[in-house]
Amino acid sequence: MGSTCIRVVGFDPGLNVTGYGVIEVIQNVVRLVEAGTVRSKGESLEARLQTIHAGVCEVINHFRPDAMSIEQVFSHSRFPKTAILLGHARGVICLAGVQAGLAIHHYLPNRVKSTLTGSGHAGKPQIQAAVQRELGLAAKPEPADAADALAVALADYHLRLRPLLFGSAVVRIRSRRA
Repeated sequence: MGSTCIRVVGFDPGLNVTGYGVIEVIQNVVRLVEAGTVRSKGESLEARLQTIHAGVCEVINHFRPDAMSIEQVFSHSRFPKTAILLGHARGVICLAGVQAGLAIHHYLPNRVKSTLTGSGHAGKPQIQAAVQRELGLAAKPEPADAADALAVALADYHLRLRPLLFGSAVVRIRSRRA
């Protein structure tokens, strides 16, 4: 693979707080570039969405990632309005990625969690600890929204990039019996 650097930005969409996390992959080493949050402002939904879009565009323009990964919306039957509102935030994040010409990769929350912790129902402290371990950080990443976004970017590395760059992790052993 040489010394090619691949940069991925991960997003954890939220209407009030959207987490972002940028990682770089050089050979088989994954490192943290930056993580943070975009906080929406405004009274109306439209104003909040505009703030999210502008903040995401700023992150993309500053870090120039090669790809975007984003968490899909988890919908619970008791809270359909929450899923709809998150879908709006997710939509403007995807729009910013498309406008920047990025490939966008979508991951279910339980897939991200199981990839990093082994449990699809891991809590925020478990995710923070897994991200800390994966990136060799001295402390757990804060805030949790940024840690969640880094988890999405790391899941993209494990599920898409690593097999692409280093071949399949599957080793087949064949029996001599026919």
